[in-house]
Amino acid sequence: MLVGAAAGAAAALIAGSALQGKPSSAEGHDLHDLDRRVRELEAFEGARTSSAFVFIKPHAVTDKVKSLVAERFAADGIGIISEGSISAEKIDKEMLIDTHYGAIAARAMRQKPSELVVQKGAQEAFEKAFGLSWSDALDQGLVYNLVDGAEKLGCSMDALGKKYDKLNKGVDLLKFGGGFYCGKVDGVYVINGFYASMRSQFTVPGTSIYYYQVQWDPNRVAWADFRGKVLGGTDPKTADPESLRHAIFKSWQDLDLSAEPNTGNNGLHASASPFEALAERANWMGVPIQKDYFGRAMLALGVPLATIKAWCDDPAVMFDGKRQSLFDLLEDLDGHACLKKSVGIVGSN
Repeated sequence: MLVGAAAGAAAALIAGSALQGKPSSAEGHDLHDLDRRVRELEAFEGARTSSAFVFIKPHAVTDKVKSLVAERFAADGIGIISEGSISAEKIDKEMLIDTHYGAIAARAMRQKPSELVVQKGAQEAFEKAFGLSWSDALDQGLVYNLVDGAEKLGCSMDALGKKYDKLNKGVDLLKFGGGFYCGKVDGVYVINGFYASMRSQFTVPGTSIYYYQVQWDPNRVAWADFRGKVLGGTDPKTADPESLRHAIFKSWQDLDLSAEPNTGNNGLHASASPFEALAERANWMGVPIQKDYFGRAMLALGVPLATIKAWCDDPAVMFDGKRQSLFDLLEDLDGHACLKKSVGIVGSN
């Protein structure tokens, strides 16, 4: 609240000066000093608090799982700021899960194959595997994203996805890059057809996710421990024995789940970093970046708003002399380290 009050005071003072004409040099110095102090407070707030977006995946939304999650958060000093359900119908209509999965989903759902950057090595692998150059395949209208591919083949995205999931890697399924695949299905080439299975987990009518906005002291729980020890690793079977994911796996029948959890249906999702949490609050909760506490901290440190918005799609950025996933660079960092590295990334691009 201190940050918001200071910002409000600054805004009021500036507005008053504007009405009265150009401020004196002394007034201008005071305004400059106040602005600096407000920015410092914004940055301090972003560094001193950890806040993540967590949700129970549709396959695990039961009252018993909700109770398990709430009890574990309370035991670790993780406060629940808000919670609630988001229906599959809303997730599907507003493409919330597609924004959540970022570049992976964009290649499958929105981007046309001609818009994609396919590196030389990937093009050579394509020609070697299929006997056709990438450019010729594009010119002949043989390459589709998941949406257009399903329409071309006269089937649903789920049906196409099931065929895609049976392809053999290196034979009729090629990896072009991280989260970037091309597979041959019924005579055409489909980009990221595997995404159909990922998406369908969240869009079955009548189901929902159950979300939590949580907050905690990073001095009590490091972000890496929040993910690794509280939530648990991606594979619930081998996750930390005391983690939520492992607890759900171990007691899935007692928790009223219909099937044993696996790496895909592993009970829970949680933000991988303070920045991903910012992106997820913007997507799932509609919180404007300028009003988000971590967004304000980044802005206060000079990270442009346009850059923050672009980063929400997990682009490849230059850092340490090479292009890397923005999300990977910030993963598991606490607020202070995440802000510091964000400033460094801006300086490298």
